[in-house]
Amino acid sequence: MADWAPIAKEYDPLKAGSIDGTDEEPHDRAIWRAMLARYVPNKGVTGDPHLTLFVARLNLQTTEEKLREVFSRYGDIRKIRLVRDLVTGFSKGYAFIEYKEERALLKAHRDANRLVIDQHEIFVDFELERTLKGWIPRRLGGGFGGKKESGQLRFGGRDRPFRKPINLPNMKNDFYGEGSSEKRNWSREGTRDWRTRDRDHERSRDKRWPERERSWAWGDSERERDSKEERSRGRERKDRDR
Repeated sequence: MADWAPIAKEYDPLKAGSIDGTDEEPHDRAIWRAMLARYVPNKGVTGDPHLTLFVARLNLQTTEEKLREVFSRYGDIRKIRLVRDLVTGFSKGYAFIEYKEERALLKAHRDANRLVIDQHEIFVDFELERTLKGWIPRRLGGGFGGKKESGQLRFGGRDRPFRKPINLPNMKNDFYGEGSSEKRNWSREGTRDWRTRDRDHERSRDKRWPERERSWAWGDSERERDSKEERSRGRERKDRDR
């Protein structure tokens, strides 16, 4: 708990797939893919990664000129790289903006997040591909994409940080301490005894059921006979009175 932080300092796909970074087993196939991936950052990317801003969730119609117009208000921009599809040339909805000064980068990181551009609320964070050790992109099962509310969820980033783990106190109980095997065996035997007793009870009840039916039938016949005798006696008394 001493080194816990809501933002990941080193990327681990297994921890990124956990809401508090404590999972020991991957819960979806994407995490398996990320754990098995051997990703090497794109060597063709140039510029200072510590001065680069990552901008995502852009409107597909947003252009480099629009991005320069918006982000230049925070400081001087050295370069803008809007990622496009190699085949169609259409925007993929995210870009990288490199500033000349760290002060401008920090200001844009603080103020531009959730800014609305072309009717889209954007997401802004530092570049992680070249600055976070062990980084695996989302297309390989990694990333910090926490916007999706179902399926592939990732934690430890700015958008969806880790939750603080809950430390439960170690409860000392003799049941799990010395002599636990004997007590567990006793409890198992006890459950078997109860099951046997229940079965015997069911069998005896099934056997008693016909007897009860016969007794009820006999009781009904006796009551009918008594009622007939009472009616006949009542008729005799009426005849005498006449």
